[in-house]
Amino acid sequence: MKLTTRGHYSVKALLDLTLQHKDCPASVRAIAIRQDIPATYLEKLLIEMRRAGLVKSIRGTQGGYQLAREPAKISIGEILEAVGETITQSPEQIVEPAQAEDWVTFSLWRRLHQKLKESLYSITLADLYYDARSRQASSGEEANFIV
Repeated sequence: MKLTTRGHYSVKALLDLTLQHKDCPASVRAIAIRQDIPATYLEKLLIEMRRAGLVKSIRGTQGGYQLAREPAKISIGEILEAVGETITQSPEQIVEPAQAEDWVTFSLWRRLHQKLKESLYSITLADLYYDARSRQASSGEEANFIV
């Protein structure tokens, strides 16, 4: 599995929303500026994530997007799945080889893929948020949060 720009931007956008006060939605424009993501592209990703139940949209002049659940209840795997990132094995890994030595390689990659998938669903937005905050604190960076 390779994390594409689509997946990267989606995780960045939701991490940005973890910083927002619960009662203050963030506009697409504000997130796009803070995270250096094209606003039109971000809007499409947020719509997909809204459909998946990861964010909610608030209408009106003070509207925008908010997380639909607590950051600790949103996994990276869910985010990637919501925007169409595949967490499946590539075709060359699916075909079972006939030779014994190829079988070992096949079996190893199948197990590694399963562990990767499990990890993506066990890592939450809260985990990444605290990792980023710890890194910022240890390097003396300001509290601004650009992922």
